[in-house]
Amino acid sequence: MSDHYSERDLQREITELETKSTTAARLFDIRRIIGGLFVLYGVIVMIAGFTASDADIDKAEGVNINLWTGLGMLILGLLFLLWLYLRPTAPPPPPVLPDEKEETGGD
Repeated sequence: MSDHYSERDLQREITELETKSTTAARLFDIRRIIGGLFVLYGVIVMIAGFTASDADIDKAEGVNINLWTGLGMLILGLLFLLWLYLRPTAPPPPPVLPDEKEETGGD
């Protein structure tokens, strides 16, 4: 049995690895992480704002600061996720193999 790959097997394996790499890059896009955390923390802080006592609101001079801060965080997180949806990460360009450089006249 031979341990050598045919050219077709090698190209197929490279294509599969590139697909996995692109998927991982999109999954761990920083906009997704930041947006998700802001949405999560925004909801938590808003819940704290809804359950605030009168004494807590009086300490903040009559402003329900948790409610407004949570709303701001929620909106910011949703903007990050909207940005991710509208401008997704572009896949990286395919690598140029040495044989292709010779055909195109490259160095």
